Amino acid sequence: MEQYTKRSYRKRVRSSGLVTFEVAVQETDLQVSAEKRLDKETRDLILDARHQIETYIGAHPEFLTTLKPYPSDPYAPPLVREMIESTRRVGVGPMASVAGAIAQCVGEGLLGMTSQVIVENGGDLFLKVNRPVTIAVFAAPSPLSEKVGIVVSPEQMPLGVCSSSGTIGHSYSAGIANAGCVLASSAAFADGAATALCNMIQSQKGLSRIGPWAEKTQGVLGVLVVLGGKVASWGSIELVAL
Repeated sequence: MEQYTKRSYRKRVRSSGLVTFEVAVQETDLQVSAEKRLDKETRDLILDARHQIETYIGAHPEFLTTLKPYPSDPYAPPLVREMIESTRRVGVGPMASVAGAIAQCVGEGLLGMTSQVIVENGGDLFLKVNRPVTIAVFAAPSPLSEKVGIVVSPEQMPLGVCSSSGTIGHSYSAGIANAGCVLASSAAFADGAATALCNMIQSQKGLSRIGPWAEKTQGVLGVLVVLGGKVASWGSIELVAL
């Protein structure tokens, strides 16, 4: 499971009209914005998601460590099956989708108790609210870090917005991008796709590859890559200067 890191960026989150709270279970540390506090319900959903993943890893330890697509398993728990299929589509290991998958699982569960919800898990997001949301892109050490934002409209939601990086964070990346963001209807898929996207960026020339890659990758709605002082984007993604 993902390791814990202090998430100081959360102090800058503003979710007007919603109640924001944090719930942590072992390494899983979520920030949730909803119409009311749902701490217990969020904790229960985290425990269920972790149980599905941890139980499967106990019987299939290679699921935790492989960097390659994992074979389909119709007998796996539902969340594990989604992780497998989401990452198989983009050619990465199933744990590349774990943060987005848990965010989505919790967010979808909470939508039975609140009509609006934002779940953030280590920078990976599941969103369903009735107003536009601006997401700052953290891309250290790029000078553009937190200077570029992604605007998500209500019509695009529910939506997963997930990021990967070759220069920050504990997650493995084979590339050098400061940030690679993917928008998709599934946060689990967006998370795995962001890893695949960043793996592809081995140099500045790699920025020219994101359009052809996104066009042929079914399920990708929009992408953004920050590398040094350059930004490249594709698809249904609205950018704004912060």
